[in-house]
Amino acid sequence: MRRNRQVALVGSTLLAIGVALAAANLRPAVTSLAAVLGDVRVSLGVSTAWTSVLTAVPTVCFGFAAFLAPWMGRRLGMARAVALSLLVLTVGLVLRVVDGPAAVLGGTFIACAGIAVCNVLIPVVVKESFPDRVGLVTGVYTAALAAGAALGAAFTPGLESTFGSWRLAVGAWAFLSLAALVVWLAAARHGFSARPTTHRPVAVRSLFRSPLAWVITVFFGLQSLLAYTVMGWLPQILGDAGVDRTTAGLLLAITMVLGVPVSLIVPPLAARRASQSGLVLVLGVLAMLGVLGLALAPAFAPGLWVVLIGIGMGMFPLALVIISLRTTSGADTARLSAMAQSIGYLISATGPFAFGVLRGETGTWTLSMLLLAGLLAALTALGWIAGRPRTV
Repeated sequence: MRRNRQVALVGSTLLAIGVALAAANLRPAVTSLAAVLGDVRVSLGVSTAWTSVLTAVPTVCFGFAAFLAPWMGRRLGMARAVALSLLVLTVGLVLRVVDGPAAVLGGTFIACAGIAVCNVLIPVVVKESFPDRVGLVTGVYTAALAAGAALGAAFTPGLESTFGSWRLAVGAWAFLSLAALVVWLAAARHGFSARPTTHRPVAVRSLFRSPLAWVITVFFGLQSLLAYTVMGWLPQILGDAGVDRTTAGLLLAITMVLGVPVSLIVPPLAARRASQSGLVLVLGVLAMLGVLGLALAPAFAPGLWVVLIGIGMGMFPLALVIISLRTTSGADTARLSAMAQSIGYLISATGPFAFGVLRGETGTWTLSMLLLAGLLAALTALGWIAGRPRTV
């Protein structure tokens, strides 16, 4: 008997902790920079267009790098593939704070390449290693992800004040990813097999020919567009409405923190239901109300608007559960996850960039927010279809 990297990881408590810690590192790379974006612009002397490109870099990278994730999982095994991704993330977080605008863009791209592979592979680890607890472990994973996003938004401005430098404040998050790497190396162990096995190639139907797979892909892309537009621009929107920088960062953190209870509630609830369409409708309506509130009366009740948006962003854990529930095997989950995240993130990359460009052209956020509300309506309709009980 020997460990086989083609066998699923052993679903231990330590592995669940490793999954949670890895998840906690998949958003601070974005939210930490967003929380001090104004100071970064001033320090580097860059334009609004450059800032729009920077906010789009994560989703572009997620899209392209996600294509490599299934190959890495097969070639290296899940344990090594995720470990390598966490190492790449750590290196990118350090590199992006050592020099000027090019280093910031390049380091962000490298960090997000590591995140992209984890985005695709960790849901596969959850499905294969915890088959009887997919809803619960998905909830823990997405709750940790939301908590990491909130920590990045809430603590980075304070770290900047303490260190006197946005570079040190943003770069400090590399220590968290390094800690996740250490725990993952200790936790991830493949199961045993008696001898090497050879598998005859089996013809599989391309998911690109599946209408349901495309619905799920566009659904995932639009929910990501909402999330990354909010993470990238919410502090600036609130700042332009008269909210001070510290409060704006805390409101962004609240939006992310709400993902913790939502992630602990929605995935287990969704996994127990044959259809997830009703949950999609509830979350879509709440997000729509929050976006319209920010568009039409941002200063009236900013706390209420961000709470509604934060709850509505529970579409993300719901999308991950739907990917698992609409497939019949770990291999299909990996294929659908790669398709949804690669193409979906490329779709979502247009959001933060177009959002910032429209603001620059019109001088207000109103048109940008109304466009986002229209996309939310499309997101809800697609999620209603994706939530129906069937498989790709």
